[in-house]
Amino acid sequence: MLGMALTVIGSIAMLVFNIQILITAFKTSVGWGIASLLIPFVIFVFIAKNWAATKTPFLRCLMAFGVVVLGGILSVVGAMSGATPQ
Repeated sequence: MLGMALTVIGSIAMLVFNIQILITAFKTSVGWGIASLLIPFVIFVFIAKNWAATKTPFLRCLMAFGVVVLGGILSVVGAMSGATPQ
């Protein structure tokens, strides 16, 4: 139960921080924004080129990813232990 909650909360946080990065891309130029949406891995190039503006949401997104991984691990361990939620 805790693992699932952490996974959901972390996923929502990642979505929010990725949207913040996309907003920054569109503020820079419409071309960066559209490219970030449509072309794989362009968002990482944008983050590298605009590190000062994207550092905070990117690092928060990485922390949220850590919460998702922790939630997944807790879910797997709970399932393997045979624990039933009460």
